[in-house]
Amino acid sequence: MSQETRARDTVAILAHVPDRELAAYSLDHLMELSPEMRGGAILEGSEVLAATGEKAEWGNSAAALLASADADSGSAEQVHVATEAGEVFALREGDLAAVAVTERFVLASLMAFDMRATLRDLGAGGPRTDGAAAGAD
Repeated sequence: MSQETRARDTVAILAHVPDRELAAYSLDHLMELSPEMRGGAILEGSEVLAATGEKAEWGNSAAALLASADADSGSAEQVHVATEAGEVFALREGDLAAVAVTERFVLASLMAFDMRATLRDLGAGGPRTDGAAAGAD
């Protein structure tokens, strides 16, 4: 294998992998969009790319939530659980997932829209700076 082929293959492999710093920026951006968020995490598969707290705790909790949601349907795209203490959202977009814990009575459709837009933007290279949402094109 030539160095040129190896370099081209490496670039192609890394082109779709979100950067941890970019994931952290995307999570911060989501929290700015959704001030009622208490915390959250962005994952790729089972790997936590960014979290507002301990990554291992977010990873374990997110995995348990998604596994529970998948038990009946096979692969849940979106999860919303509301309790007296607050609400939890989990959303998948391709290989990425976002989990958010919010205050009670957050507007679920807006939270899901913001989470999906954040994941789409991250998958496309990061949050857009022109003010347009990824899903609004």
